[in-house]
Amino acid sequence: MGGASLLRLAAVLAAGMVVTVAEAAVPPPLPVLPIPNAAQLAWQRREVIMFFHFGMNTFTDSEVGTGAEHPSTFAPSALNATQWMDAAVAAGASLAILVAKHHDGFCLWPSAYTAHSVRASPWHGGASDLVREFTDAAHSRGIDAGLYLSPWDRHDERYGREVEYNEYYLAQLHELLTGYGRVSEIWFDGAQGKNVTKMTYHFQEWFQTVRQLQGAINIFSDAGPDVRWVGDEQGSAGPTCWSTVNRSSITIGDAGIEEYLNAGDPRGTDWVPPECDVSIRPGWFWHRNETAKPLSQLLKIYYNSVGRNCVLLLNAPPNTTGLVEDADIARLREFRAALTRIFGTDLAKGSAARASSERGVGFGAGNVLDGSDDTYWAPTPEDGRRNGYWIELRRPAASVRPFNVVRIQEHVALGQRVERHQVFVDGVAVATGTTVGHKRLHRLARPVAGRTVKVWLAARRGVPLVSAVGLHLDPYATDVM
Repeated sequence: MGGASLLRLAAVLAAGMVVTVAEAAVPPPLPVLPIPNAAQLAWQRREVIMFFHFGMNTFTDSEVGTGAEHPSTFAPSALNATQWMDAAVAAGASLAILVAKHHDGFCLWPSAYTAHSVRASPWHGGASDLVREFTDAAHSRGIDAGLYLSPWDRHDERYGREVEYNEYYLAQLHELLTGYGRVSEIWFDGAQGKNVTKMTYHFQEWFQTVRQLQGAINIFSDAGPDVRWVGDEQGSAGPTCWSTVNRSSITIGDAGIEEYLNAGDPRGTDWVPPECDVSIRPGWFWHRNETAKPLSQLLKIYYNSVGRNCVLLLNAPPNTTGLVEDADIARLREFRAALTRIFGTDLAKGSAARASSERGVGFGAGNVLDGSDDTYWAPTPEDGRRNGYWIELRRPAASVRPFNVVRIQEHVALGQRVERHQVFVDGVAVATGTTVGHKRLHRLARPVAGRTVKVWLAARRGVPLVSAVGLHLDPYATDVM
């Protein structure tokens, strides 16, 4: 050993800073595959995102157009995409998705591959591009942009001719994914109406093209590959909801897959978490005689979507002038204010946490109270194999306030593991459930003011990794039970 090395060692010894094996960091547990990629994980943490259905149907008072509408029908008088972003901000959304082309085939951008677009409309003399206005408005407000391009096209004569139409569709996909900056989500479905020309969509070619053009994008369809449909349009996941499925078991557009999509598959080999799409109004497009759902219904949707391991995709349809109704924006603002009121205060704060076991330094029970998704409690591998695992919060006696919502979150970056769980307050069971995932919310029948809150968990394929246990008071609960 050289002289300099000896001097450094002597300095360490003199300072009493000898590092022992016992003080070495404990590594994290192995992931349970499959696990989310970075884009999927960021998407899951958004929790609420926005959809905007606007097009020919807005002006014809329909939900599914015929494809025979004349471009002159599209004539908004006061369209302002920045005002649409006001709606997204009101809802607290970080991503907004535009229907760039619906089933009627009318394109909201001046596509080079069809005359059936805004270029042929009277809107700004055919010189405007709504996709451009939408993406620019989103990006200027710090909101990420997404696009939906309907595979079903009731206008284009190539529809039904497999090669020609798929070439046309891919050409338009290329326009949308190269001309408008970053696109964070692309929306596909397998919709085909009854008694219409059957069409084979080349989804795999579409998906690989998307990956080539936008590397960090999330692709939505029944089967993902990144985000899946939840199986209904009511904004409700099943009480059991796994982020995993077997993509090989799903054919996009097929009937009879809704139950599988709604619950997921604990033996699934693909990480494809669900997105709950629902409109703030009864229809996807604006209709004069419809109004926004009441706050109580929106809160119920939130608990059944975000509170069941999903992301909520909430649609706000602009009217014939090209603006989102003031009343709809007010309802979205009321919705976000209610969520802030409920979840802005964690009544578990200040509690002491203990658990059935702890993996070691960095994985203590107290991590469930630090407000970070990136830290978590991990028990020892030997713990809980027969009788499950548990973590308990003891609330300070001086501040035991009533709560009626229990929030549990897994550290899903290393996989989804919990298959059953139960919540006890002062030894009395108050909630029982199956999966947890990114977030599970339990609304109790009535507020309780217990001193101890214990969460018991049974995990699949590895120990549970819990990033948060929170307690909240929902003053609207009587309206949404």
